Amino acid sequence: MAENTTKLSFGEKVKKFVKDYKTEFKKIKWPTLLETNKSFVIVLVFTVIAGLAIFGFDTGLKALLNLGIG
Repeated sequence: MAENTTKLSFGEKVKKFVKDYKTEFKKIKWPTLLETNKSFVIVLVFTVIAGLAIFGFDTGLKALLNLGIG
């Protein structure tokens, strides 16, 4: 690729940035509502599982400490 040796002014740089931004934004593949809902359910399930695991470890350690301390 040949490089452009002319310097762009600030305004031209902003225009180029906005143009490039719009071009790239059009390339985004947005998820469908069904894909979004499936992802939400997966995240929710794993969050609940992780929360229950942490609760179980915390409760178990608390019980062990209470046995040891008295």
